[in-house]
Parts: sequence; C-alpha cells; structure tokens
Amino acid sequence: MKVGIIGGTGKMGRLFVPVFERAGFDVLVSGRKTALRNEDLAKDCDIVIVSVPIHDTCRVIAEITPLMKSNQLLCDFTSLKVRPVEAMLASKASVIGLHPMFGPTVSSLRGQTIIVCPARTADTWTKTLRQIFENEGASCTVTTPEEHDRMVAVVQGLTHYVTLCMADTVRRLGMDIRATQAFTSPVYQIELSLMGRLLSQDPALYADILQQNPFVPDVMAGCRASATELAEVVNSHDPELFRQFFERNSRHLGNYCEEGQKMTDTLINCMVEK
Repeated sequence: MKVGIIGGTGKMGRLFVPVFERAGFDVLVSGRKTALRNEDLAKDCDIVIVSVPIHDTCRVIAEITPLMKSNQLLCDFTSLKVRPVEAMLASKASVIGLHPMFGPTVSSLRGQTIIVCPARTADTWTKTLRQIFENEGASCTVTTPEEHDRMVAVVQGLTHYVTLCMADTVRRLGMDIRATQAFTSPVYQIELSLMGRLLSQDPALYADILQQNPFVPDVMAGCRASATELAEVVNSHDPELFRQFFERNSRHLGNYCEEGQKMTDTLINCMVEK
C-alpha cells in the first residue's frame, strides 16, 4: 500500500515518512520542488495526508478532492480540524482528521499525543492509523473535529496568547532580557524559555492557530476578564481578596496542583544538574 504526503518535503512531513515506511508502506511525497505533484498522490495512493500550513490546507484539499475515490483515505495534519474536515468530506474518500500535538523538532513519536478525528471512515482505517502511531510509542486521542477545536483553543490558543502577552509586556517595559537573567529564578527561566521557543518560530503558524480557530475569541475574552479581576485584587492591597482569588483556582485544578509541583520540580532539577 502507498501513503502520499502532500507537503511531505516540509519538516512535519519528513518526520512521518519513516513512520509509515517502518509500518510497511511505500511513501510518496510532493512539494514545491518535487517531480511528483499533489494530483499524482491523490490518484495513486491508498492514504493521502495533507501536511501544509493551516491557511493553505483547505485550498490544497479542494484541488484534490475531485480525484479521490471511495477506497482511499484522506487525512490532514492541521492544528485545526472543523474546516479542513469539512473540506475533505467533499471527496468520495474516507476522511480522518489528524493533529500531531507536537512540533517537527521531536526526535520520535514516543510519548507524544496525536489527535484522531474520524469523520467518514470504516473502523479499519482508524484502527490502522492508531496501530501505526501507537507502535511508534505515541498516544492517540479520538474525538470530533468540534471538540478538538474547542480544546486546542485552550491547550494551544490560551497558551500562545499568554506567552505572547508576556513577551510583549517585557518589551513594553523596556526590560533587557539578558539583564533579568542575573535575577532569574528557575520558574522565570522556564517561562523565558517558552517565550524564546515561540518567538524563534514562524509567526504565520501562530497567527493561524489564534486567528482561524472560532473558539479562540471566547478564550481570549475569558483571559482578559481574569487579568482585569486579578489587577483589581492586587490593587486593593487586600490579602483576603487575593486568598479567595487564589483558592478558587487551586480548588478548580484540584489534584493537578500537586502533580504540577512535582513536574516542575523535575524540570528544575534537570536544569540545575546541567
């Protein structure tokens, strides 16, 4: 059987080529400089995966859907799922939306999470993909496109929004990052590293994640409301109001507070040992 990865010359595509080869598939890739075209993969492969930037995904899918047949499987690797899955359903193929919850810089799939959104498919296709990924050590979460986008609006959208706000705050204050490191704590170093990691990458990816997910505006509104309330609590200089704000959130996180403490302790110990 053949797997075709459209955009397979990109970093994420290159990460998955050996994954499917180890599973026994012949893998074909198309890209801007390959002899094979997207249309060639759509006509010739049993499984076709679209692995291009979010803002190009639906356009590329629309180009190949007329060529896909009912005995094929059409997938995508996009960070959003509702719109790409809707676009893929215009084909006659089986459809499963995929979202690797990690960047292409990982060394393997071991310990990573891949979201699987079966939309129109026989159970055998879903089982096949899960087996391939789980044999590589990944964990698969099966859900709907709508639930996926709702969850990643928090998991990715809120995280990136807050990280960008932190970076922009440092800039607005005119703080020299190098100077702050003389006063650094392990937690600040972790936060600073997250800012650096995000800002060292392609802004178009984060623009798509934040601007094209329909659930992100509500998440940002919730974040702004929280920031406003916390500012009022801090400015009140009332320790009791602060305690109430703090404990409402610790109760909501429940046992994860202790888990988070242990996880960050592990990270801090690794940093110190280096």
